[in-house]
Amino acid sequence: MFVRTENFKEFLKFYPVVSFLVGLHFALWILMDFLQIGIAQDLKAWGMGVNLFILNGEYWRLVTPIFLHADFTHALFNSFSLVLFGPALEQMLGKGKFILMYLFAGIAGNIGTFIVNPDAYYAHLGASGAIFGIFGVYVFMVLFRKHLIDQANSQIILVIFALGLFMTFARPNINVLGHLFGLIGGFAIAPPILRNARPFSLWQIRTRHSNRGNNEISFNPTRWKKRKLPGKSTGKYILWGIILFLALFALINRF
Repeated sequence: MFVRTENFKEFLKFYPVVSFLVGLHFALWILMDFLQIGIAQDLKAWGMGVNLFILNGEYWRLVTPIFLHADFTHALFNSFSLVLFGPALEQMLGKGKFILMYLFAGIAGNIGTFIVNPDAYYAHLGASGAIFGIFGVYVFMVLFRKHLIDQANSQIILVIFALGLFMTFARPNINVLGHLFGLIGGFAIAPPILRNARPFSLWQIRTRHSNRGNNEISFNPTRWKKRKLPGKSTGKYILWGIILFLALFALINRF
């Protein structure tokens, strides 16, 4: 579920929303921070969440920070999290519901920041609230929709969720309210969007795409036996890999 076995072309085809969001993160970073194009930097200032400006009626700032990042490390970490946890949920929900959930959670994080944070000049940006919304949906699955997620992936989610919360409070310069309200937003919208959802299945995705455009559905029952499916031990390796990545990221941000 969280072990990516697709090649690059398959990833783009199977998960178009996640692919677009990751591409947008880096495209905006290149324009705004790497190339430092004037109009792009103006757009960044125009889109950043600033409580005082929102109070004065610039309500688009409740949405635009979801797609902006402070620097390359910020964009890389959020994109990594999105690539890891977004694809399975996009397949389970469908493109429309995934977009709805992502925007709802991100906006919930920004609204929570605006309402609860007393600092009128507080500025924030980043997709973290929306990504914590993804965690919120998964946590809802673990608690109330156990048929959608197996025990091994449930354990991965709970461990990463705990690490995410720890890093939220341990790292400096983090929009804690954005993370928490994004998480709440994802959890809150989970019941309606998970209605009729099915467990993640890479086999079903590949079968659906291979049959798309064909007049007759053909299926070779031995086709997938030739493919080596990841075993249970692979899940442990990916979990430790994620933990190591998060630990290194936390250390880097200390300097």
